[in-house]
Amino acid sequence: MTPTDAEAPKVPLGLAAATIFLSAFLLFQVQPLVGKLTLPWFGGSAGVWTTCLLFFQVLLLLGYLYAHLVIRHLPHRRQIQLHGTLLALAALALPLRLHAAFKPGGSGDPVLQLLALLGTTVGLPYLLLSTTGPLVQAWVARKGHVPYRLFALSNAASMVALLSYPLLVEPWLSLRVQSWSWSAGFLLFGGLILSLALRSHPDQPTTPAKALEEEGPTLATKALWILLAAVPSVLLMAVTSHLSTNVAPIPFLWVLPLALYLLTFILCFEADRWYHRGVFLGLLPLGLAAMTFFLTPGYRHLAVQLQILVFAGGLFLGCMVAHGELARLRPHPRFLTGFYLRLSLGGALGGLFVAWVAPRIFRSYLELPLGLAACAAAALLTLSRNPGPLKQLRLRAVQALFLLLILGIGAHTLYLGFSADGVVLAQGRNFYGTLSVFDDGGHHWRTLAHGTITHGGQFLDSAKARKPVTYYSPDSGVGLALASLPEGPRRVGVVGLGTGSLAAYGRPGDLIRYYDINPLVEDYARRYFTFLKDSPARVEVVMGDARLSLEREAPQAYDLLAIDAFSSDSIPVHLLTREAFGIYLQHLRPGGVLAVHVSNRYLNLHPVVKAAADHFHQGARVVDTESDEATGAYGSTWLLLTADRAFFDRPAFQDNGDVSRLEGSTLTWTDDFSNLFRILK
Repeated sequence: MTPTDAEAPKVPLGLAAATIFLSAFLLFQVQPLVGKLTLPWFGGSAGVWTTCLLFFQVLLLLGYLYAHLVIRHLPHRRQIQLHGTLLALAALALPLRLHAAFKPGGSGDPVLQLLALLGTTVGLPYLLLSTTGPLVQAWVARKGHVPYRLFALSNAASMVALLSYPLLVEPWLSLRVQSWSWSAGFLLFGGLILSLALRSHPDQPTTPAKALEEEGPTLATKALWILLAAVPSVLLMAVTSHLSTNVAPIPFLWVLPLALYLLTFILCFEADRWYHRGVFLGLLPLGLAAMTFFLTPGYRHLAVQLQILVFAGGLFLGCMVAHGELARLRPHPRFLTGFYLRLSLGGALGGLFVAWVAPRIFRSYLELPLGLAACAAAALLTLSRNPGPLKQLRLRAVQALFLLLILGIGAHTLYLGFSADGVVLAQGRNFYGTLSVFDDGGHHWRTLAHGTITHGGQFLDSAKARKPVTYYSPDSGVGLALASLPEGPRRVGVVGLGTGSLAAYGRPGDLIRYYDINPLVEDYARRYFTFLKDSPARVEVVMGDARLSLEREAPQAYDLLAIDAFSSDSIPVHLLTREAFGIYLQHLRPGGVLAVHVSNRYLNLHPVVKAAADHFHQGARVVDTESDEATGAYGSTWLLLTADRAFFDRPAFQDNGDVSRLEGSTLTWTDDFSNLFRILK
């Protein structure tokens, strides 16, 4: 006998909402948490974050596939048994921790190693969390409720998690506490979803019979779902990379694009009143054109705030149109799991293109202009299939506008591929970013750049080519320290190769040993700059993460160890923790000098270095210099640490207005705790 609606157990919407909210919150809390856990092994490369995003998008796809298959092919009792078993297995992986077998051992592309580490660390718990949305909404829909507002709720929870991590979690909780707290939240989630599943019986649907006869979506509609999900995924990751690499590597700037992406999901699926098709389709060409215009090299130097506004606004418009059209195309709840499966497939394909394909086929960040063209094409296709109330003449005009926009963006993409500031000698891209080598118009000066950040330079005039320049001039902190070392052969270690400028200080009998993670940097330093080749010293380059390389080596007894990995403003936190300083000091001879380059537009690193200096009983000085175009010197800030307090009594430091004591507050960073908010300028 089939139970009536009155007799059938009701799915408590409050419990369903709480389960979905907690699962989405945990999904977005674990992403930065796992990113911080992997930091000491894989460094602070933007490639690490995009690889993590790709991993989470793929797991989301697998989670939605699981939900789709389970709902379609298993009776409810078997669903509970399977899900309960997997939840128990996932609990065995808690608390979250790294597995030493995946610790990187050298240079090269670590994508597969990082993906394997993420899989063993958080794979099954994340997979089960990602199934929650479609599973719970399918259970709710079976009882006759309209479930799509729960999708908006899940994105709202994701937004809360996204904003709360850097503001409330990271500044106050150590990684160990974060891991245990997240694990406790996962166990609570397991209890909630099993309770909800048990209260979702019986298997017989209470959905009206007419709904069961609802015609399913066509193949063309399913393909359009995938396209409309892939386009905002590409825009999200491409805009994030562009802002953090080519506009302003400001800490936490990555939060803004992701927040806008989630906000459009919330608005479009919460209710139909937010997405006004005529308004957003009318504004979209303006947003895409503005972003395309600001990609032109000559306009990249405009005000940072204006560029952020343009790209954030354009991203919002693109995501609003794509997600708004998806909301218009959402099927009857009977086909809900298939809809979400294709949404996740589109997101994963977009992430795969940006994180995996683009770095291997493009020399520069061309995925952003291609994403803009794809956005215009998706809008054109959507309008062509469903013009709505537009009259034929007006529809043709709008279609022509989008077609012209696509052609214009395509032409501009070709232009970007063949244009650059100055005379470009080389441009390459790998997991660690895009490097370029270019000369000024008069061929007097050569620059190595990572995005818009200079990583070194050299005069092309043979009379000046051997002079140390940029951040390493004779009056810089590292220049003063080298000049003050005792006579005789010197052993110098340098974290960060760049162009190899410090090799200009080399003398016969000296050893200068560089550590760098990016093999493309060494290739360009040797092919396009002459510091390494011309140095009278013996020069060695060790490839791989500097901290891991130093951990594996026997003590090197360096007279000076220079830590120069912070000039890009995207700081590798693991190189400034107390544990990192302990490793550095083990490699200094008694009385040796540690020189830390902390030039940074957005972060004040002095308190972090002072905390380490105080802990290890090191004397410290600040050397802050200004730029001098005639000598090729760039303004720089170096912090010098040594246990030999008499070192700073040497002539180079006396009566020098650029030198001061390292004073002020302290902020201790460890591998278990760091807080960027406290050091924002």
